[in-house]
Amino acid sequence: MRYVGKRVLQAVLVLWGLITVIFFVLHLIPGDPVRAVLGGRASDATVQQVREQLGLDRPLPEQYLRFLTDIVQGNLGTSLALNDQVSHVLGQRLLPSILLIAYGMFFAVLIGVPLGIQAALRPNRAADHIIRLQTTFLFGMPTFWLALVLALLFGLVLGWFPVSGYQTGLGGILRSLTLPALTLGLSLVVIVTRTLRSNLIEVLKSEYIEAARSRGLSERRVIVKHALRNAAMPTLTILSTIIGYLIGSTVVLEQVFRIPGAGSLLVQSILRHDYQTVRAVALLSGLVVIAAGLSADLLQAILDPRVRLAR
Repeated sequence: MRYVGKRVLQAVLVLWGLITVIFFVLHLIPGDPVRAVLGGRASDATVQQVREQLGLDRPLPEQYLRFLTDIVQGNLGTSLALNDQVSHVLGQRLLPSILLIAYGMFFAVLIGVPLGIQAALRPNRAADHIIRLQTTFLFGMPTFWLALVLALLFGLVLGWFPVSGYQTGLGGILRSLTLPALTLGLSLVVIVTRTLRSNLIEVLKSEYIEAARSRGLSERRVIVKHALRNAAMPTLTILSTIIGYLIGSTVVLEQVFRIPGAGSLLVQSILRHDYQTVRAVALLSGLVVIAAGLSADLLQAILDPRVRLAR
């Protein structure tokens, strides 16, 4: 409980710092966001009225305290461009992005774990070199370019999946998100493969692995039950730290495949100068990154007691 409390406290402090940075950075943007949304034809009285409604006419420290209070109460403000609550707008766009990230992680693990195991069992051999070369090539390709290649091959040539749009129903959602999720997963395969490969090679040299083999356990059981569990923890940590990269990639992929998610909402809000929505999306993205790091630390403590007992 002491370990959990310490990590939760650290996460709360990081979240407070994130909220503070987001608030002051958006206030450094030149121009009047109210006039930018209302347009040049809006009268000064209308602009002033809207500024008073949003509290933008008050001193900056007072605006900051009000912003903190609204965050604690779950109030994300009102979108001027859409004339709706930001929480309602974001709630409609959040599910496709979450499913896309989860689906992409699934592809990364599904492809990367077997490749990492295969490379670790035959280090510095032909299969190992081929796996590392192919995964590095995929990682080096820009996300938008890899997305276009997959859309051309599996969408236009083979006709297996749609290349744009977001369908409803479980089958429609899977069909719509397969190509962008596969793009996201392939861009992460090199991280999963190389991290798991290097850690698994080190674990297989450990004494307890030799002891397990000496007891007559099969090689499959030694790898899956004993070696893979410890080798997977550093990979889990790295995956938790690249959540920010995944969120950034969804912005590109949602634009390429025309998916109505939080990433496309962020781009549209920036173009419309809808700073309330931009602030909410940035805050939510940071919260996801912090939660992912906290979850990875707690999961590591569950899998390895040495983590929570370390001084």
